[in-house]
Amino acid sequence: MFQFDLKTKKTFLRRTTCEGIMAKDFYVGGVITIFSRCIKITGYADAYTKTKLEMQLQKVFVLLKPGVIDYMGEILKDITNYDFCITNIKMTMLTVNNIEECGLQKMLLTRKLLGGNGIVRWQELAGSEDIKKACLTTASSLRTLYEKDEIHNAVYGSKDPETAIKESQYFFRDSKSKSKNLRNTATLQNCTCCIVKPHAVQEKLVGAIINDIQKAGFAITAVQQFYINPINCEEFLEIYKGVLAEYAAMVTELQSGPCIVMEVTHKDENLNIVANFRDLCGPMDPEIARQVRPNTLRAKYGKTKVQNAVHCSDLTEDGILEVEYFFKILDGR
Repeated sequence: MFQFDLKTKKTFLRRTTCEGIMAKDFYVGGVITIFSRCIKITGYADAYTKTKLEMQLQKVFVLLKPGVIDYMGEILKDITNYDFCITNIKMTMLTVNNIEECGLQKMLLTRKLLGGNGIVRWQELAGSEDIKKACLTTASSLRTLYEKDEIHNAVYGSKDPETAIKESQYFFRDSKSKSKNLRNTATLQNCTCCIVKPHAVQEKLVGAIINDIQKAGFAITAVQQFYINPINCEEFLEIYKGVLAEYAAMVTELQSGPCIVMEVTHKDENLNIVANFRDLCGPMDPEIARQVRPNTLRAKYGKTKVQNAVHCSDLTEDGILEVEYFFKILDGR
């Protein structure tokens, strides 16, 4: 298929391949990058497509309650292993008004999932809300594994598609919404920045990476999904311009799709959080990392010097500044 301009007698549009984009990336609300342009999918072109795809890709709104935040990585792994796709994520601190509006607890990790027959399959994964019944009927369900009692029951998920849409719109507000975004949980104190790069998000490695971070003794005090436009990517990575030959490729990778940004802290306030977390990430080149530091994040999940799974703050003074860039500047707009 191609488009031909009769006046200039030139082809201006031709079917071509676009690396890094898969069929599962096309869903309403999603953002894809095609030839350096961020394109948001706002709706279906016709009724047939809507009917067909909504049956295959049903949205579910899910939240992790405060008591299981320390097990975030494990639970995210369980969710992706159940063949769900996480299409949005944010840790938020609710006000009293927010709690009254949605009837939830104070500090939550909210997620928007996508999967075939999503509501039913989420209920299977989550297990019964009755803790006794959950233990008897679904030994491997999330509530069986993490629930303490009927109130502190680990997770919540939408009961039907209509509720999922309303809850998603409440927690994940778009730029056209008149209401302000829910407050993020960044402390901006003694912290460092970690970004799960777009290729790792697409490969469903977010849960595994977060799990490794938490098991290494670090705490994740803020997390949010961002789509970073080319200008912001260049601005954020400017420190590497003229220093690393891969700078242009790094910019292209960071703006190629959704990334997950985290504020990482540690209970030991005397710890050099930036240096210690940089050690966990490992050398920039995954091939070198696999030889000298095989248990680091880049050794385990990285592919190339550009697609090396994670970005982390390099300099001590940059830790707070990079976290502020995302959670105060970009999220505050």
